[in-house]
Amino acid sequence: MTTLVFGHKSPDTDSTGSPIIWAWYLSQIKGEVAEPRLLGEPNTEAAFMLTRWNLDKPEIIADVAAGTPVVIVDTNNPAELPEGINAADIKGIIDHHKLVGGLETKGPIDIRMEPLACTATIMYKMIGDDVAQMPTNIKGVMLSCILSDTLEFRSPTTTPEDTAIAHALAKDLDIDIPTYAAEMFAAKSDVTAFSDAELLRMDSKEYTIDGTSFRVSVLETTSPETVLSRKEGLMAAMPKVAQEDGVDQVLLFIVDILNEESTMLIPNALTKKVAEASFATVCGDADTVVLPGVVSRKKQIIPNLTM
Repeated sequence: MTTLVFGHKSPDTDSTGSPIIWAWYLSQIKGEVAEPRLLGEPNTEAAFMLTRWNLDKPEIIADVAAGTPVVIVDTNNPAELPEGINAADIKGIIDHHKLVGGLETKGPIDIRMEPLACTATIMYKMIGDDVAQMPTNIKGVMLSCILSDTLEFRSPTTTPEDTAIAHALAKDLDIDIPTYAAEMFAAKSDVTAFSDAELLRMDSKEYTIDGTSFRVSVLETTSPETVLSRKEGLMAAMPKVAQEDGVDQVLLFIVDILNEESTMLIPNALTKKVAEASFATVCGDADTVVLPGVVSRKKQIIPNLTM
């Protein structure tokens, strides 16, 4: 059977690119039949990456049939995976997030989890000397994933390994990192084609605090004013998105990549309470609050969320 490789729902660049990388490795190096899949439409930056490196968008799936062999990348959280994931035959997990628990396997599996900024960094290390056989477009995808997840090395999740591997790939590809990263971030910042509800779901993860469930949404951009110009529409869409997605509240953080800060929307008393308790800030009567230095959901936002 064909092994399906996929990441989390609401796929960003890493969850779009890492399945492509690993499916290439399994197929071309290990001699297994493997194909990448997506669990939703890729965001604009991921779509740019696919076009830039002349790759087809992987097939989008909503679920997996029982017994299907799968490799899960860039997540280990069942809430971010197909509903039938525990009936699939999970063969491996490659991830850089905290261990959540809840996945069930048919037997012992290969798991590789490291405290690095990007799943693609882990894959580079796992592939080892066979990186020399990697075609240009797969190397380009790998570089794109690392630059995206590290915000071009601005994110506090960035490690020396992420940086060194990105520079090695860029040298091999004859890519100027600042120029290419600016192109990626410009693509990520173009959200004109998306509705308010789509923006709230584009890059989001579910998280629960003391029994209250949240959809924690992040929009990384070099043009925060473009997103903030839609503030009223976004706040109006939050209750409906929360209701449809089965959570109590949506939290939205607009990450200003260049100025290395976030703006959190404060539409109601609950979000105000979360903001003030989590980030030692005072919201007053404002419907936004700026959080200097906060750019990483994984390391700075979710770990600090409290009520």
